[in-house]
Amino acid sequence: MFRCGIAYPRCKWIVPLLLLFAIIFDIIAIAATSGWVEDEEGNSHYTSMWEECRGRNDNWDCRSLMEYPWAQAVAALMIIGLLILILAFIVSCVALCGSLNLTLLPFVGVLLIIVVVLQIIALIIYPVKFNEELFEGHYYYTWAYGFGWGATILCIGCAVLFCCLPRYEDELTGLAKTKYLYSSA
Repeated sequence: MFRCGIAYPRCKWIVPLLLLFAIIFDIIAIAATSGWVEDEEGNSHYTSMWEECRGRNDNWDCRSLMEYPWAQAVAALMIIGLLILILAFIVSCVALCGSLNLTLLPFVGVLLIIVVVLQIIALIIYPVKFNEELFEGHYYYTWAYGFGWGATILCIGCAVLFCCLPRYEDELTGLAKTKYLYSSA
């Protein structure tokens, strides 16, 4: 009556799609001008990855954070991570969406692990240095900073999948019999 199994051939399309979502999340995090951090009231001080702004209503005084070495490092790590993520997406599409090329999958997994390391470093440096140099009260990390963590978490999951998928070649090609996790008579 009811059967629950894993359809491995769907992984050929779902995993690159997850990487595409990670790319979109990274672009949102990097390009967000509304800020990664804002003050408790949300209307007098906010800081994005690129600039710090203070003021009220239409009277904002903004200055670039790129004069700080830590902000330059955060920007560089996030952008390099995004570029490697785009490369991993292209290689995954070549490996999975055309003819199945399982030799490229561990390479994509390694690329994603590099992305994860770079972005975790950037996403930890930012709040630490913000608290040391710009902190003046109570602040909230916004949705843009959360998108950076979302992209990183997606990359962690996809790295695990890409490292494990070569073990399931027959399942990916559809040659193996479906193994059911649950079967009800």
